[in-house]
Amino acid sequence: QVQLVESGGGLVQAGGSLRLTCVASGRTLRDYVMAWFRQAPGKDREFVANSHYLGTATDYADAVKGRFTISRDNARNMVFLQMDSLESEDAAVYYCAAGRSFARLPVQYDNWGQGTQVTVSS
Repeated sequence: QVQLVESGGGLVQAGGSLRLTCVASGRTLRDYVMAWFRQAPGKDREFVANSHYLGTATDYADAVKGRFTISRDNARNMVFLQMDSLESEDAAVYYCAAGRSFARLPVQYDNWGQGTQVTVSS
C-alpha cells in the first residue's frame, strides 16, 4: 500500500491558479498510475486527470482539458496538479489516487489521500 497526502488547496478567485501536490510514502510512485479526482457537495466523485507510470501518457476530463496539467516526479514521490483559469465549477475536494490501471473510474484506484479543498470565488 502507498500512503498519499494532498496539499495546496485553498480559496482562489475565478480565473486564478492553484497547484495541488500529492506526496506518497510507503511505495515508489513508479509502481502506480496516479490520478486526481474531485468531489463537489451532492455529486459523485469524478475523474480529473491521470498520469501513466513514467508520465509518458496523460488523460484529462473534458471539463479541465487545456486548463489543468498533471505531472509527476517519481524520484521525489510526488504528483502535481496545476490548475489554471479556475472556474466556479471547479470548486470541490480534490483527491489524489494511486492504482494499477490507466483508467477513469474511482473503483480502479486502491489508494486515496484525504483530500484538499478548492474553493473558487466569482
